Amino acid sequence: MATTSKQRLALAICDFLAKSASDGTLPADDKDSIDVAIQCIADSFKVDPNDKKAIEDAVGNQNLAQIYGVYEKLKKGTASSSSSVGSNSTTSASEPTEEQKKEADALKSRGNAAMANKDYAAAVDLYTQALAITPNNAVFLSNRAAAHSAARNHELARADAETATTLDPAYTKAWSRLGLARFALGDAKGAAEAYQKGIDAEGNGGSDAMRKGLETAKRRAEELEAEGAAAARSGGGAGAGAGAGMPDLSSLASMLGGGGGGGAGGMPDFSQIMNNPMFASMAQNLMSNPELMGNLMNNPRLRDMAEQFGSGGGVPDIGSLMQDPNIAEMARSMMGGGGGSGPNSGAGQGGQGGQ
Repeated sequence: MATTSKQRLALAICDFLAKSASDGTLPADDKDSIDVAIQCIADSFKVDPNDKKAIEDAVGNQNLAQIYGVYEKLKKGTASSSSSVGSNSTTSASEPTEEQKKEADALKSRGNAAMANKDYAAAVDLYTQALAITPNNAVFLSNRAAAHSAARNHELARADAETATTLDPAYTKAWSRLGLARFALGDAKGAAEAYQKGIDAEGNGGSDAMRKGLETAKRRAEELEAEGAAAARSGGGAGAGAGAGMPDLSSLASMLGGGGGGGAGGMPDFSQIMNNPMFASMAQNLMSNPELMGNLMNNPRLRDMAEQFGSGGGVPDIGSLMQDPNIAEMARSMMGGGGGSGPNSGAGQGGQGGQ
């Protein structure tokens, strides 16, 4: 499974090459060369070009050619607009007609309806079609950013929101969606900057939602700074129970069955697990509490569970495990005593309904 933007781009390229070899874009005689190229790219970036789910996560309902087509139109539109300003022309050569604008608005409305129905893939596709007609539309880009965020494609959301704020710095929803995307990607400081610019654009101190987003992002940025300082003071990684430093998770990994991938009996894929906000919050609380870490490592039932799981004995009965009051208390501690708080919790900045 691709876990980085570069791996997803590599998968998109592999998908484009494979389709070009099969749909007649390239001569049949070139197929062997294309297959070799795909395998070389896949090996270099450690991705599986035959993993349909991974490819779908990388490109959604589109393909690399369609995505690049939107970029070309956006670039052309920006260049045409700049040229028009330089020549004192009032109309760009690529300006859409009134009929085209109506078509784009209809596609945007359908995208909003898809968002309301939580069909985020369809919403992305409809907003993309609208952008193919009017590539410089900040609203369409911002709405597509909201759809990407709802589908947890936060890097794509950030890219769309950043473009939207560049095109229209006064469009506050774009700043809000940029803040949300950056926060989801772990850039709390960047999220705070986006929310602050949104507040500045709104004027009068900003809306409650935008201020809530700024407050949450600032608090998280301060927490990360404090955690980094604590880790530096403790030498960057003391073991559990060694004071205020971050505990050494290597023993926990060993306890859970080793460092393998998500195969039978092996340790699960932590990169995927940590995409879940609940587990990310649990890990954060665990790593900031050395005493809790020590209790976890010394609990005999958890050790028995890990040994069973690591030796291929299957997933244990979590319900039975939680009947142990010590383990239940540790679970509550790792969860931080309740639901987490993100910029979503009061800001609504994802803007699920679009505009």
